This record gives sequence, C-alpha cells and structure tokens, in this order.
Amino acid sequence: MNQQAPRRIVQRGLWFEEFEVGAVYEHRPGRTITEADNVLFTTLTMNTQALHLDAAWSETQKPFEQRLVNSMFTLSTLVGLSVAQLTQGTIVANLGFSDISFPKPVFHGDTLYAETLILDKRASNSRPGEGVITFEHTGRNQHGDEIAKAVRKTLVRMAPHG
Repeated sequence: MNQQAPRRIVQRGLWFEEFEVGAVYEHRPGRTITEADNVLFTTLTMNTQALHLDAAWSETQKPFEQRLVNSMFTLSTLVGLSVAQLTQGTIVANLGFSDISFPKPVFHGDTLYAETLILDKRASNSRPGEGVITFEHTGRNQHGDEIAKAVRKTLVRMAPHG
C-alpha cells in the first residue's frame, strides 16, 4: 500500500486577495484581563497613572471606585486578538491607527472579545505584490458592551504566484 505523507497546512493570516470589504471577522476565544496583565503592561510602559496602579486611591475616585485597565493594553489586546485570523505571516507593516475610542472602561476580570470589519482594500501604488487593508476593530466585554474601537491601516502581502 502506497502511503503518501499527509498534506501540511500552516496557520496563516489572509492574503490581500482573500479579504472581503464589508465582511466581519469574529475573533475567538476572548481574553480575560487580569490584575497582573494590567500592572505588568502599565509598569513596562512607564505609565505611572494611579488609576492603573493604586487600588486604595482608585477606590476613592468616582465614578468607578476601582482601578481601570490601561487603555493602551486594551487597544493592544484588541488588535492582538485579530492576528491569528487575519494577518499572521501576511502583514508587512502597520501603517497607522485612527478614530480610536474607549466608550466604556475595562476592569480586572473583564473578558475582551474582538471583531474586525473590513472597511477598504486597495493595491499598493508603490509596492508591487502588496496592498493596503483598512480594518475597523471593535472590542466588547463579556456583557456585549463596546469598550474599544479603532481603525487601522495595514500593508499586507498578495498571494504568492505558483
């Protein structure tokens, strides 16, 4: 009996041609945010904001009366949740972010879920074999509340020929 080696499939993001304007990608699983995540990110980035680090002081501050998760960690996690499904190994570079908002805070113990709407795509004028994709990333907590939104432009590879 002739046994062929199994076909191997490497996980990757999407090539430029595979993105569909108007499609929404739901990224799962979500990511539950811990106190350790928040404190580590905040201290690694030299952000000394007491709202992220000082539990006793934060408890005295209205309206939340608890520490808030660093919004830059929220943004990083929101984008990170999309990588395996959209850009793993196919991205060339982030070109920029715009329209970033944080309509509700994130607290320790919240779970962040992400989805991405493809707003636009176009072939690069200056880089053959690559194209620009415009993503709108939206983050929601475990209750479905929108906690973050950002528009991101990326340079993505086109599918290799052959």
